[in-house]
Amino acid sequence: MSFRVRRSSLILPVNVPRFIEKAHTRGADAIVLDLEDSVPPAEKASARQLVKNSIALVARGGGEVAVRVNNDPALLSDDIDASVWSGLASLSIPKVETAAEIERLAAQVERLERARGIPDGHVKLSIAIETPKGILACESIATSSPRIVTMGVGPEDYYLSLGVEPSAEGIELLYAVSRVVTVCKAVGIQSVGLLGSIAGFRDLAAFEAAATRGRSLGCEGAGCIHPEQVAILNRVFSPDPERVQYARRAVEAYEEGVRRGTASVNLDGKMVDIPVYRRAQVILQRAEAIAELERAKALALARNR
Repeated sequence: MSFRVRRSSLILPVNVPRFIEKAHTRGADAIVLDLEDSVPPAEKASARQLVKNSIALVARGGGEVAVRVNNDPALLSDDIDASVWSGLASLSIPKVETAAEIERLAAQVERLERARGIPDGHVKLSIAIETPKGILACESIATSSPRIVTMGVGPEDYYLSLGVEPSAEGIELLYAVSRVVTVCKAVGIQSVGLLGSIAGFRDLAAFEAAATRGRSLGCEGAGCIHPEQVAILNRVFSPDPERVQYARRAVEAYEEGVRRGTASVNLDGKMVDIPVYRRAQVILQRAEAIAELERAKALALARNR
C-alpha cells in the first residue's frame, strides 16, 4: 500500500507578496495558491499572471504546490491555463457539483500538459464539495477522472448552502463529511476535511478539536488559512508515537504467532488477529511515509535558506 501524505494544505492568496515569500517556511505538506475566495473580483485577472512564478517560490520548502481555481465558467478556463506549469502538483477545484465539470477541465489539463512538456497525468485534482447537490453526486464525481487524489467538504460554503451557522461541535457537517469519507475509501482516494469551521483562525483549540473530529471520521488531512494552523494539522493527522510503537510490537507479535502456527496472539491483554495486524501495518506505513516527507521538506528548506 502507498500513501499520499497531505496532512496540511495552507491556502494563501497568490496576490499578496509577503505571504508568497514566506510560504515555504511554514511546514505545510501542500501550499495552495488561491485564485478564488481570497482574491477580490477586480484583482483576479492580475492575480492569474502571478501564478507561474509563484509556483517555484512556494515550492522551496519541499511541499506540494497546488492552485485553487475559480469554478465559474467565466474564470475557470483562464485560471487553468495560467496554472498548469512545471512544478504544479495539483489543481484544487471548489464547489464541484457534477462529474461532467471534472471531465471537461481534465481534458483541458491534458491538452496543456502535452503543449507544455509536462508528463501526461502529472497534474492531479483535489475536489471540494460545498453544496448538497455536490454531496448527492460525490460518488460519480470521485470516479470521474483518475487525476483525482483528494476530496473533501468545504465547510464555510457548505454552511452557507445549508443556511445555518457553524456550531462548536460542527454537527451540521456530520452527514456530508461521513458520506464523502465513505466514497473516498471505496474508490481509493484521500479523504480530507474537518468537522467544524476553519474561519476562526485565532481559536486554535477549537480548530484542533474540529480536525480531531474529522480524523475520527476517517479524514487524513485538511486545509487551513493561517500558518499557526499548519502544525496542528500535521500533528493531528499523524499517527501518535505511542500508537506507532504499539503497532510495531503488534506486527512483531502477530508474525511470531504465525510462525508458531497461530493467527491470534495476546499483546498486553489485547487480542491481535488479522484485522488488528493489518491496521498496525497501515499505521507503520503511514508513519514511514510521513517521516520520508518530513526528511524531504527539511532538505529542501536547508537548501533554500
